[in-house]
Amino acid sequence: MLLQPVLAGDIVAALQTLPGTQNVGEDGRLYVRGGEADETQTFVDGIRVAQPYGATTNELPTRGRFSPFLFSGISFSTGGYSAEYGEALSSVLLLNTQDEADQNKTDISLMTVGLGLSNTQKWAKSSLSVNTAYIDLAPYQVAIPQDVDWNKPFQSLSGETVYRYNFANGIFKAYASFDASRFDLNQEDINQTEKVRVNLRNNNFYFNSSYKGNLGGNWQLFAGLSYGYGQTKIGINTNDINNSEHASHLKLKLTKKLSDRIKLNVGTDYFITKFDEDFNSNFESGYDANIAAVYTEADIFFSKNFAAKVGVRASTNDYINENSISPRASLAYKISKNSQFAFAYGNFEQSPKQEYLKYSDDFKTEKATHYILNYQYVKGNRTLRTEVYYKGYSDLVKYNIDGTQSDQQFSNFSNDGKGFAKGLDVFWRDGNSIKNLEYWISYSYIDTKRDYKNFTAEVTPSFVAAHSLSLVTKYWISDWKSQVGFTQQFSSGRPYNDPNETAFMNGKTKSYSSLSFNWAYLLTQQKILYFSVSNVLGTQNIFGYNYSDTLNGNGVYDRKAVTPTADRFFFVGFFWTISQNKKDNQLKNL
Repeated sequence: MLLQPVLAGDIVAALQTLPGTQNVGEDGRLYVRGGEADETQTFVDGIRVAQPYGATTNELPTRGRFSPFLFSGISFSTGGYSAEYGEALSSVLLLNTQDEADQNKTDISLMTVGLGLSNTQKWAKSSLSVNTAYIDLAPYQVAIPQDVDWNKPFQSLSGETVYRYNFANGIFKAYASFDASRFDLNQEDINQTEKVRVNLRNNNFYFNSSYKGNLGGNWQLFAGLSYGYGQTKIGINTNDINNSEHASHLKLKLTKKLSDRIKLNVGTDYFITKFDEDFNSNFESGYDANIAAVYTEADIFFSKNFAAKVGVRASTNDYINENSISPRASLAYKISKNSQFAFAYGNFEQSPKQEYLKYSDDFKTEKATHYILNYQYVKGNRTLRTEVYYKGYSDLVKYNIDGTQSDQQFSNFSNDGKGFAKGLDVFWRDGNSIKNLEYWISYSYIDTKRDYKNFTAEVTPSFVAAHSLSLVTKYWISDWKSQVGFTQQFSSGRPYNDPNETAFMNGKTKSYSSLSFNWAYLLTQQKILYFSVSNVLGTQNIFGYNYSDTLNGNGVYDRKAVTPTADRFFFVGFFWTISQNKKDNQLKNL
C-alpha cells in the first residue's frame, strides 16, 4: 500500500493509521497483524536498514529515524510480500528516495521542539539533497511539563543526504544518514522505593549505494550494498551497559522480460551482523552472524485480467547453522476496469531477536505462513481495499526466566513456541466526494494468540487490541488559506497479566481513544504556520499495568498503570520553502 502524505513528518505515526497495525503508544514502533515490532523490516531503495528506530527505554515511545523529505514514495506491505525480501515474519516497509530532483530548493523548519534545514541542488545529470534536524525537548518541558522526571531532556542531532547520478542506461544513488541522541531521566519502579535513573546515549550511522540500469538482451540490473553502525551506552543506576552493532547488506538482482507474458527476477542477498555488548565491564556477550540467500520469482500474465507471481527463497544462517526454503505465490484476477481479487500465500522466516542470539546459538529461525485474500477497488481518488488473512507461527522462542532482560543469560531457550493470527482489514480513501476534503477510514479486527517467551499458556499478547479504528481527514479552506485536519484513533482494550488472578493474561485495559487536530496556515504560498495538538479531549488512556513482585500486607500484588508521558502534546512550527517553483511548499508532509 502506498502512503502519501505523512502526518507531521512522522512516517511511523502515519502508518499507524492504516489497517493491520496496532497503536502501541508506550513503544512507538510498528506492530503488524499480531507480530512484534522486530517482525517488520525496513528497506531504503530496496536495501535493509538494521536499526530503523531511535534508542529508548521502557515506556518511553521512540520514533523512526527517517524523515519524509527525501523520499518520493512509501510502500507498506502487511503480509504476503515478494520472495525478494527476507528476514521479516510479518511486514516490510519500503522507503524509496527520489530518482531525480525537479529543482533547486531549500526548506527551513522552526519548531517548538527544534529546527530543521534541507537543501537540494540539481545539475544536468546529477543532484544532491541534504536534510538536517536538531531536536531538544528542554524548552518544551519548561513551557508544558510532561509526566517525565528528566535530568536532561531528550536531545538529538540528525542528518540525511542522497546523491543521484543519471547515466544513459541507469541511475546511481548514494544515501547516508546519522543521528546522535541522548537523555537522562528518573523512572518510577513499583518494585523499588527510589526512582531508577536511566542515562542513555546513542549514535547511529547508515549508508547505502545502489545502481539500477538496463543491460543488453532485455536484462535489467540492480546492485546495492549498505552498512549500518549503532552504538548505545546506557547507565541504569550504578550499572553500565554498552553495546554496538555493525550490520551490512549486499544485494544483486537481475530482471528479464522473457515475453509479453513472463517477467523473471533472480537475485541474491548477503547479510552480515556483528553485535557486542558489555555489562559493567565484567560480562561480555555478542555474536557474529552471516545469512546468505538466493531467490527467483516470475510474473506471469495469463491474460489481461489474470496474473500470477510465483517464487521461492532459500537461505542459510551460519550462526545458528540452519538452511531454509520459503515458497511464495500470489494470484490476481481483474473482474472489472477498476476492481480485482487477489490471493497470496507464503512462508516467511526470521532469525531470533538480538537479545536472545547474544546469549546462545542453539536456535532455529522463527517461521510464519501467510494466507491472504484481498479485494481492491480503485477509481480516481477513491480506494477501497479489504483483506482477510490467516497467519500461523511456529518455532517461536521460549525461555523460562521470569525477570528482566539481563536475567535471560541464565534462561533455558528453545524454539517450542507457536501461535496464530487471523483477521479482517478494511481501508477506504476518498478525495472526490466533497470538494477540498480528503479522508481515509481504517478498520482492523484481529484474533491472535501466542505461546512464546515465558508465557504459561497460548494467549493474546499485551500489545494486541482486537478492534482498531482510525479516521484521518484533511480539508482545504480557500478563504482562510488553511488546511485543517482531524485524526481520530480508537482501539478496544488490550490484555495484561494480573498476578492476583489465577488465569494467565486475564486482565483487559479500558478502550483507547485519541482525537488529534492540526491546522496549517499559508502566510504566503511558500511560508506555512503549523499548529497541532494530540488527544484534544484529554482522554485518560492506559496502556497496561506493572505489578509488584511481592504481596502487600493485604496479600495482594500492588500495581501501577502505564500511561502516556503527557495527556496532550502541543506542536507549533514555521515551514519556509525557497525554490524556483514559487508554488512549492511543505504542505504535503504536514
